[in-house]
Parts: sequence; C-alpha cells; structure tokens
Amino acid sequence: MFAGLLVALIAFLVTEVFLHKRSNKRQGYFEEHGGQMLSRILKTEGNITFTFYDRGDIVKATRNFHKANIVGEGAHGTVYKAVLGVGTATVAVKRCKQIDKSRTMEFVQELVILCRVSHPNIVRLLGCCLHFEAPMLVYEFVPNGTLNDLLHGRRPGCRVTLATRLRIATEAADAIAYLHAPPHTTLHGDVKPDNILLGDGWVAKVSDFGCSTIDDNIQVVPKGTLAYLDPEFMQDFQLTEKSDVYSFGVVLVELLTGMKPLPKEQKNLTKLFQESMWNGTIGELLDTDIVEEGTMGVIHQAAELASRCIAVPGTERPAMGRVADELRRLSDILPESSEALQALEGHRYSYTATESETTGFYSLGSKAALSTELAR
Repeated sequence: MFAGLLVALIAFLVTEVFLHKRSNKRQGYFEEHGGQMLSRILKTEGNITFTFYDRGDIVKATRNFHKANIVGEGAHGTVYKAVLGVGTATVAVKRCKQIDKSRTMEFVQELVILCRVSHPNIVRLLGCCLHFEAPMLVYEFVPNGTLNDLLHGRRPGCRVTLATRLRIATEAADAIAYLHAPPHTTLHGDVKPDNILLGDGWVAKVSDFGCSTIDDNIQVVPKGTLAYLDPEFMQDFQLTEKSDVYSFGVVLVELLTGMKPLPKEQKNLTKLFQESMWNGTIGELLDTDIVEEGTMGVIHQAAELASRCIAVPGTERPAMGRVADELRRLSDILPESSEALQALEGHRYSYTATESETTGFYSLGSKAALSTELAR
C-alpha cells in the first residue's frame, strides 16, 4: 500500500512539474511576442475593442489545427476557419510564421496599427493569442471568396455587371482612402483582387491577414504581385500612397477588361490598356459582360480614371480619396440591381487565402510615434 501511495505521489509531482514548465513556457511565448507591451498600449488607447484569446480556445476552435479547417496557406502563415465558443460567429485564425525576437517591437507596432483600423470595407482584426510558439491572429471571417475568384473563377454563365464591379471598386477605394487619411496615415502595400474579399451581400472588404514583421526571409516584393506593383518602386524601393493608387488602378483595369494583368502576350495589360486609351481603341479590350446599351459613357469615364491611376510618374495620379469620390459618382449613375446581386448568389465561394496574401498595412506616421511608447 505504501509503495502504491509513493508511486501515485511521484506521478502527481511529475505531472505538476510538467504542467508548471508548460505553463511557464507558454507565458514565455506571450512575453517574447510582446504581449505585455501590447496589453499596456491598448489600455492607454482606451477605445479599441481587442481580445486576448486563450490557447485552449484557439486549439478547440480550429480542432487542434486540423487540416480540414485550413482555408489558405501563404508566405506569411496558414489561415484556419474556426468557431470560437458555442453559437458564436465563425472567425479566421491566422497562424503566423515564427516571430524573430529582434522584431518583437515592430510586430507589436503593426498589431496596434491594425487594431486602430475600423472601416466597414476592411477585414476586422478581432484579437490574438500569443501563447503559442508563433502568434495567432483572429479576424472576422469573410464568406464569399475574393474579387479574383469572382472575376476569373466564377461558373460559366455567371455575369458580373458593370454596376456590381463599380460598386465593389468604390467600396475598396473607400477602404484604401481611409487608410491613407491622417492622423495615422497607413499604406496597404499589396492592393490586388486576391486581397479584396467579398462578404455577405458581396460587400468588398480589403484584407490584411499580414504578419509582415515576422519572417525576415519574406521577399520585399510578394510572390505573384509584381503586375500590381508601382514601377517607380523598383527605382527607389519606397512605397507611397501613390503606390497604392497605382495598384488599385491595375485592379480597376482588370475590372473593366476581365483580363489578368500579366497575359501570355509579350505586353502586360497596363501597357495594352494605356495604348488603347491613346489610340481610341479601348472598346477592343473591354469585357463583353459590361458592354451594353447605356453603359459606354460610364465605361469611358471609368477607363479614364483607371488610366490616371496607373500614370507614370506617380505625381500625375489622383489621391485615393479623389478616386473613391469619382467611382461613387459613376456608381450612382449606374445603380446596381437586385437581380445582379441575386445572380451572384448561385455562385458562392468559401474564403480561401492564396499564396500571394497581403503583406499587412504599413504605417508612415504611427511607427515613429509608437517607438517611444513601446520603449517605456
């Protein structure tokens, strides 16, 4: 009997030591990822809704990161569809790449920037869990896939009208203009159809899903995004608001033509588009789905706007706020019908992140201001 009690006691002590070490290890991850700094800053902000999720909740919500829950994998991590709690909304859990300890402050700065973003056309960051070896970011789940899916992967016979395309473009432009607005001027840095998600009612939501500060091996130019990259970036490697305008202009060209920006032909789409504008042959490039009686005037105005957005030098491009205003005016001229939206309902997607996910927002003014705050 004594021997049995001794074995039980030893087993209990071993278990306690193991649990204690595991708890300390997980708390260590929280501190390594800047959890205490982030918590302190969010408390000073006061008006930000942000949740620190428990490790157990994340494991349960993703079914222990089951492969069946994966909805996307990319250069910056893996995205899981998850349900946190009973009867709660579905969310997207981003399992980021392992964080470099030397970049913890930068990672926290980026999270604070993302926490401040609040716009109906931007995917919302709900919270995070930092008790893993790699950070977990929790976002709202967007159910209807991406603009890229809608343009290039829809079922045959599913027509996307000009009115729908203009409305989506207006919403995306509004979101980017919001990011560019002071006092916390923020660049997106990777505007493209894959990063414009479509929510309920096919509302556009510009996506983040970024862990750009986590992996030192991530290339400056994300894979698959070269066609949307401002040509002037290749000269000085500096992103500006006008870089986002250029990228959005390429998206607008894609919406008007239905063509991908890097076709098999030798010339890329932006060059073909600009030449057709100069030669007066734009009609030859337009997607036939948007050409119908009464739309050509609006199409030409949208094409002129797209041409200005992709102009070189960048100083000739309009500001993003102006782009959004002009698109809104065109969208008002050609309102979207309920029938057009209903037609899309027969072609629903589940959100799937792609290899060319967004790199995350990049703040021009916030990072310097936060550096002192973080150092305290």
